Amino acid sequence: MHELSLHHLTILDAHPLQLVDAAAAAGFEYCGLRLVAPTAADTIVDVANNPALIRELRARLDATGVRLLDIEAIWLSPQTDVESLLPALEAGHMLGAQHVLCVGNDTERGRLRDNFGRLCEAADGFGLSVGLEAITYCAVGTPAEALEVVQASGQANARILIDALQFFRSGATCERIGAIDPALIEYIQICDGPSAAPQSLEARRQEARTSRLLPGDGELPLRELLSKLRSDLPLAVEAPTLALRGLPFDEQARRIHARMQTFLAGPVSWC
Repeated sequence: MHELSLHHLTILDAHPLQLVDAAAAAGFEYCGLRLVAPTAADTIVDVANNPALIRELRARLDATGVRLLDIEAIWLSPQTDVESLLPALEAGHMLGAQHVLCVGNDTERGRLRDNFGRLCEAADGFGLSVGLEAITYCAVGTPAEALEVVQASGQANARILIDALQFFRSGATCERIGAIDPALIEYIQICDGPSAAPQSLEARRQEARTSRLLPGDGELPLRELLSKLRSDLPLAVEAPTLALRGLPFDEQARRIHARMQTFLAGPVSWC
């Protein structure tokens, strides 16, 4: 049976403590926490350099029973300095995280592979696996490209992270999952959307950040995708949508969790 995680991007305006509370109120087993700003234009609550907040978050997680599934989002760019990421990795470890989410955003593939390998080595020191997510508007844009980087790294904790929206937007099909070693997929991100992809790069970015749909509300073959994966694989609900924006965080989380329960109770389909 799938356990569910409330991904931070889904309610990105929530302070980390509010995120944990919302996940607990709705019945999520996990949450995911943004500890690294993806780009210089993104702002975050600086958890990694705030020992008092780390202690408060640890206490809140313990009190609610919510576990931290992953930390994010490390975008590997030409300027990436893995050593500068150590505080975030350490904070993730202290908070009980299992995985680190990263994105390949460097067109120089050799440098990207090197940085990915160094990130895996650093994360391994904190007991974390590193999941490389393919995003269609980034340098690593397809599952095949992500898998090549993961395999080339030779790192035991290197994984591939499937984001359902980005997976199908890349043109991949459910059969592609069968070609990936199941050991390399430890959890996936799930949401829904129209079958037709936005045409422009900016429109795809906008869809990913603000216009996703909850599973069952769109046209992506999510049930077929899940049928190819382990039945106990954790599902991180990454579904930022303007339709819920403005509601209290607890209410947003409750509606999302209820929709996931309805979706998962539906009939199983096969490719």
